[in-house]
Amino acid sequence: MTSRHTTGLLSLRDHNETRAASPISDVLYRVAFGAIGWPWLLKSLWGGTQRSKYELMNRVSLGAGALPNLGSWKADTGFLHRIVDAVEELQPRVVVELGAGASTLVCAKAMQQNGQGKLFSFDQHADFVAATGEWLASEGVTAQIRCAPLTATIEGWPGRWYELDHLPDQIDLIIIDGPPWAVHPFVRGAAEILFKRLAPGGIILLDDAARPGERVVAKRWRRKWPEINFERENESSKGTLVGRKADGSNTHASSRPRFANDNARTIRWRRVAGLAALFASGWFANEWLGDFSTRASAASFVNEAQEAYSASQVRWEMTSQTEIIELNRREILDVTGINLPALPSGWTVLDAQLYPSDLGNSVMVSVKTPSGETISLFAAQAETTFGALPMMEADNGVAVAYWKEGQSAIGLVGELDSSRLLELAAVLSRDT
Repeated sequence: MTSRHTTGLLSLRDHNETRAASPISDVLYRVAFGAIGWPWLLKSLWGGTQRSKYELMNRVSLGAGALPNLGSWKADTGFLHRIVDAVEELQPRVVVELGAGASTLVCAKAMQQNGQGKLFSFDQHADFVAATGEWLASEGVTAQIRCAPLTATIEGWPGRWYELDHLPDQIDLIIIDGPPWAVHPFVRGAAEILFKRLAPGGIILLDDAARPGERVVAKRWRRKWPEINFERENESSKGTLVGRKADGSNTHASSRPRFANDNARTIRWRRVAGLAALFASGWFANEWLGDFSTRASAASFVNEAQEAYSASQVRWEMTSQTEIIELNRREILDVTGINLPALPSGWTVLDAQLYPSDLGNSVMVSVKTPSGETISLFAAQAETTFGALPMMEADNGVAVAYWKEGQSAIGLVGELDSSRLLELAAVLSRDT
């Protein structure tokens, strides 16, 4: 759900919605996943850069004031760009969206430019549905926007689900940006009730795919729907799960055009005293969910390092967050098994943070070199496919020099020239 106006931190309350008390198990899931997934929840407050927003509005011919407020739980510009990608590729006749707002406007404008298609959008808030309809009308587009209260239950999935009616028999594109995770971390998994209606070659887009709950959903979908190829893309700050139903052709998803999206600058924790509790939650998730630890290829490690770096940039801008300027390597090793390199003489710690990742628990340490360069040290305990000699990868202006130290994968991340970052990594690796 996204809005033309600024959205508060708490979800909207719809008084027309029939509310039943949540089972205690749902409450415990929300608490546990809130403790594990707070970095991704903070990412949900990020709406994207001005540059990315202007590029998006140009793509779909929106005026300068059409998207005044993104962020604060809304779809970021990366996800909105991905919606336009799918519309341009599929030229769909029918699109179904769960969670209305800015995504509805952007999708409707993209379909208008294609000259065909109907958009059906569902949201649980009656007032919000009416306001979104007026918003679209003011921009010269229409959609079938309907109120669908969260009163249904879907077998195999927890939480309350939309009361959906009058669904089209065949759908070319499914956009999933609701219900909110606070209903239940796995609630969006119930969207699979639409998958049988997905046309051959059709696409599913799930927002917030990097969050722990959505990763569990993706794992279940991959197992249950083998005819749909699900891949997580990271062009948005929060991750997008893209499902593509087989159609018998050889067209590969990577052939679609990709537009610039520089959202990857986005989140810091408060006190090292909370380290043990958060790591305990991470280990619980790692063991119980079975979807957080994997053998780290260079590509997967670089991706995780860049995501953690992007998250740290958002929290760096939050004046309410306290930086940790003392680095206790022994405590981190004892609790996590991650053996951080010793910092060379003259390197200053600016902050230390804990992040859950696909590789398991990980640590990000922001430092300043004697030359005044600000960079970040990323480390995770993971089996790796790379060696002890630092290697380099650069993408979207964020470079990562990475290597292996014992059982830990180490990366140096920053917006520096690649050769300079590799030079600093060489110094750091020699000092371990």
